[in-house]
Amino acid sequence: MIVDKVKIRVKAGDGGNGAVSFHREKYVNAGGPDGGDGGHGGDVIFVGDRNMRTLMDFRLHRHFKAENGEQGRKKNMRGANGANVVIRVPVGTVIYDAETGKVAADIGENDEVALLTGGRGGKGNARFANAVRKTPRFSTPGKKVREREIILELKSIADVGLVGFPNVGKSTLLSVITSARPKIDNYHFTTLAPNLGVVRTDDSDFIVADIPGLIEGAAEGAGLGHDFLRHIERTRMIAHVLDMAGSEGRDPLEDYRAIREELSKYAEQLADLPEIIIANKSDLPGAEENLARFREAYPDKEIIVTSAATSQGVDAVKYAMSNLLETLPQTQPIAEEGVVESWAEEDSRLTCEVERAEDGILTVTGSLIDDVLGRTNPDEPDSMRHFHKLLKDLGIVKRLVQAGAKDGDTIRLGDEEFDFVE
Repeated sequence: MIVDKVKIRVKAGDGGNGAVSFHREKYVNAGGPDGGDGGHGGDVIFVGDRNMRTLMDFRLHRHFKAENGEQGRKKNMRGANGANVVIRVPVGTVIYDAETGKVAADIGENDEVALLTGGRGGKGNARFANAVRKTPRFSTPGKKVREREIILELKSIADVGLVGFPNVGKSTLLSVITSARPKIDNYHFTTLAPNLGVVRTDDSDFIVADIPGLIEGAAEGAGLGHDFLRHIERTRMIAHVLDMAGSEGRDPLEDYRAIREELSKYAEQLADLPEIIIANKSDLPGAEENLARFREAYPDKEIIVTSAATSQGVDAVKYAMSNLLETLPQTQPIAEEGVVESWAEEDSRLTCEVERAEDGILTVTGSLIDDVLGRTNPDEPDSMRHFHKLLKDLGIVKRLVQAGAKDGDTIRLGDEEFDFVE
């Protein structure tokens, strides 16, 4: 069974808290501050692995978390950084932010993408010592990061996509033009997962994918088609395989029309891809008559007559693919719209709003004030002095004055209330 779309939860590590500590040293007031910084949290890193074919491993393991940074220590010892969590996924996996639907990353071979960065470690009290404040008794906490829900969707990376109805010989053809060894038998839906193989000619190498499960109604989810149509979104060209003999009582012309219609319904650009027609099973009775009808109906189509079972026309198929690919541009990765979080990005997204509440109190809300309050210990005078300095440095005091705040007014910061002192 192939699994090519899953939803998982990922979380980078939180930063470790800074330490409050004093060492003992003669003639140094209160021993002197020596609290070290906290360690940074670990990152969430995705790696493209060519040896993985499905997302099956994520059916049971859906929650991934990097280690938190360690707390700071005395003697100015910094806490250790948290270990990264490395998540291996098949090449061609696209990562979406489940909340926004944006593309976070498109994982190629050997790619290492830090999807989420760990939180910064907090500062120890040694960082806040100066000529005036010689014995700071506060530190700052490490940055906490939120868990995210993401969607992994596997879209096979191949130059050529083999499409066609079940049992037309796609898997057999793949096995004779490449070194792939797909499961082959004479019944519908033998292929339940996209099979990939490498075709080698004198001039080039390229990847061919056997895309299973296309039947009428595939674009609406009938059969296996809806799950696997995504695997030909990246292909540079289509190789349309037809049972030209109509060995199962089907009309190859009608099959061709039906599959073209399904491609168009799923994504118009798929129907617009360059294509070749592979007239397979040409060694069977009825193939010659149907081929003549097909050529008459589609005189402009390039048709390669083959019999995968007897290897007839195999080289012609390889070189037809190779020659067409030489004229086509390389597939570009899906444009990333951004979910990757870094400290600079987190800081740039901090918000602050000043407004007067219904009770007349000026209220400051937003992630910026939440961040400042998170660094503050209201029971520690030094920490509160540092808090007041941050309000000035960040322009919050100025904005309150512009909004009409005066000394002695009550100001609500987040869920806390303070007396305003300019």
